[in-house]
Amino acid sequence: MTLSLAAERGAPASLDVPLLVIALAAGAALDEPLAALDRQLGGAIGRLLARRDFRAGRDETLHLAGGSSGPARVLLIGIGKTERVPGLRRAGALAARQAGRMGAGRLAFYAGTLDRRETEAVALGLAAGAWDYTDTKTLPPEDERRAPLTAAVILAADDAGLDDGRALAEGHGLARTLGMMPGNLCTPEFLADTARDIAQRHGLTVTVLGREEMEREGMGSFLCVAQGTPQEPKLIALEYRGGAAGAKPVALVGKGLCFDSGGISIKPAQGMEWMKFDMCGAAGVLGAMEAIARMRLPVNVVGLVGSTTNMPSGTAVKPGDVVRSMSGKFIEIINTDAEGRLVLADVLSYAKRFDPAAVVDAATLTGACVIALGHTATGVMGNDAALVREVLEAGTRAGEPGWELPMWDDYRELIKSDVADIKNSGGRPAGTITAAFFLKEFADGYPWGRRDGARSPSVAIRYRAGRIRCRRAPTRRARARRDRGSIRS
Repeated sequence: MTLSLAAERGAPASLDVPLLVIALAAGAALDEPLAALDRQLGGAIGRLLARRDFRAGRDETLHLAGGSSGPARVLLIGIGKTERVPGLRRAGALAARQAGRMGAGRLAFYAGTLDRRETEAVALGLAAGAWDYTDTKTLPPEDERRAPLTAAVILAADDAGLDDGRALAEGHGLARTLGMMPGNLCTPEFLADTARDIAQRHGLTVTVLGREEMEREGMGSFLCVAQGTPQEPKLIALEYRGGAAGAKPVALVGKGLCFDSGGISIKPAQGMEWMKFDMCGAAGVLGAMEAIARMRLPVNVVGLVGSTTNMPSGTAVKPGDVVRSMSGKFIEIINTDAEGRLVLADVLSYAKRFDPAAVVDAATLTGACVIALGHTATGVMGNDAALVREVLEAGTRAGEPGWELPMWDDYRELIKSDVADIKNSGGRPAGTITAAFFLKEFADGYPWGRRDGARSPSVAIRYRAGRIRCRRAPTRRARARRDRGSIRS
């Protein structure tokens, strides 16, 4: 991470910084430190609030020139009436983004009295806003460049929460980088190398299985997805032992499809380039392991990633084929574009050897989840009510809300097969739920929960837009394929 984060005591009016950011909630009055700054600015902030020229709505911004002393510029950012922690994180991201556009280089952030979680949220937001993917871009001419944001100071009574914010920011930054990398660079081998790097830096144990090792394990479900590509598939296990010796670990499972063409059930050409994001579940797991190791959490965690590419070729799996999974269950392939669940099925079976206390998988598994919940919430399901509640509560605390979808036995009927134990797609109706029912068949012997997240570009790059964009309307061809139940992940 290139952004230097610090927490310091200080009065906003006395700071000699290129940019002072002030986060205000809707309807909030100026506290004494801000009142002193207001006097220094000739009462400009007070007049703006009194005239309601600035109402502190969510994402509202207003830029002021500084006075003869103190901060050179002042940026007001509204956090609206939302909960303070997610509001501050969002304000931090907007602040860093605006500072980058201005070429400020350094900023100070003030939001009144901050507790530990609030300081962490601001740090995480600032790091997110300062992050950008430039690895495959040519720099503009030197006279057109603006100074990047390299340092940020959070005005707080102490630095409690700052270290956690830094650790989470490193994990988020890693996940974002992996997600934004093009598919020819972020390959299964690259994900395996990333896991090895995390393990080496933090003293973790890493195991990487290739095609031959997975064949010996009998992972026919995973390998049928990989049989159409010359790239070597990888099953990655990253073990962190921060808890008591012998304590059961929590297992995090991520889908790592580095590119998903749909296979023989090929996707429409329009928008297919976004299928590089089909490995965001794996990116999230690797980012989580990075953050967990940096925070030295007192828990045992195993990060599991199943990674390959889904390509059409003369050797690719075909609709109608039947494969045998690691668990011994036979699967009828209805749709080769429902490949993520085929990979995860064997990874969930592999997870059993770690005797986990709980398993949580995260994946961009179904487009149906976007139809059901839009781009705001993820679908949450599982075989254990207590674990599902924990996943929902964790999402709320993190500002990433989820919504529980029903797991009624009647849905299981949709994925019954005439020639195998189960089929990999039940068609369009309840597509997210039937995908979860498919995985439930392989999450045997432990509590299991899952988050099914949207993989649209609007969600994947919302850090850049500052808001959720609308997806493009599907073409006639896309609608026809969707109606046949062929667009899956």
